[in-house]
Amino acid sequence: MTVSDLPAPAASDETARAEAVLARLQLLVTRKLDGLLQGDYVGLLPGPGTEPGESREYRPGDDVRRMDWPVTARTTQPHVRQTVADRELETWLAVDLSASLDFGTAKWLKRDLVIAASTAIAHLTVRGGNRIGAVVGTGSGVPEQSRRRWLRKAATEAEQQESPPVLRLPARPGRKEAQGLLRAIARTRIRPGRTDLGALIDMLNRPPRRRGVAVVISDFMAPVEGWARPIRKLGVRHDVLAIEVVDPRELELPDVGVLTLADPETGELHEVQTADPRLRERYAAAAGEQRAAIARTLRAAGAAHLRLRTDTDWLLDMVRFVAAQRHARTRGTTR
Repeated sequence: MTVSDLPAPAASDETARAEAVLARLQLLVTRKLDGLLQGDYVGLLPGPGTEPGESREYRPGDDVRRMDWPVTARTTQPHVRQTVADRELETWLAVDLSASLDFGTAKWLKRDLVIAASTAIAHLTVRGGNRIGAVVGTGSGVPEQSRRRWLRKAATEAEQQESPPVLRLPARPGRKEAQGLLRAIARTRIRPGRTDLGALIDMLNRPPRRRGVAVVISDFMAPVEGWARPIRKLGVRHDVLAIEVVDPRELELPDVGVLTLADPETGELHEVQTADPRLRERYAAAAGEQRAAIARTLRAAGAAHLRLRTDTDWLLDMVRFVAAQRHARTRGTTR
């Protein structure tokens, strides 16, 4: 039997589900996030723009590069120059849709949270002529050694051509264009394999773009050393927001006896005896260290870090995050 002999996946069913999920998410976002950001802003992360504004006294945590030396000399008190946020913003999303995102054991699939986060970002930033674009990574294909395990999940050659490993959606203004971008993300077919997250992020660095907001949405399960340098480079020019999508089973194992686990990116199967408390402790410790390493790397890159879980109210988490960012900016502290 060959791949061509197998029944093709129900693409219409997947499209219908994607449309239903997107419609539900857009309703939630419109009802709860509308009006959250008003006035001058540079996107989801309220912060400095490029136009000079008024001066105010220096507070611990302010960027010393914005010191207003003439005012400081006249008043003998350190002052910083505030800036007015740009009226026209360009936002780029780096959306990771690796096979590991097609997983979830709680209220949502991780893939659904990726679409939810993209919807919220688009709603918060697309207004007044702002532009939003995206690059979407969909996996690297089926590993040769795991081909047989993925036969029933593999699409035909023609279908794979419709869903390239990296999908680039150019930045365009307007809510209608943003809706089209979100539909394209929601309909993207997840391919077996792991997205090269470093290369995906680096696509936002080349070609060089005007200063704006860069949002990386992923579970960041790829090795940290593969994407740490690109995201640091991205933070030199842009305000970076990293949205980490997590499922509770990735943090700890339940006590359910022998559990068969399948790696969604390679197809490899592993049997685990979850009744062993020492194994569960080691798993939780390793998962905690992995997440801590991700947080440290993002902090070192100067990126704001938002974690969304499939077992919590993601919209409430996002509202709290935006409110905390606004409060921190008002107090003059950094991210």
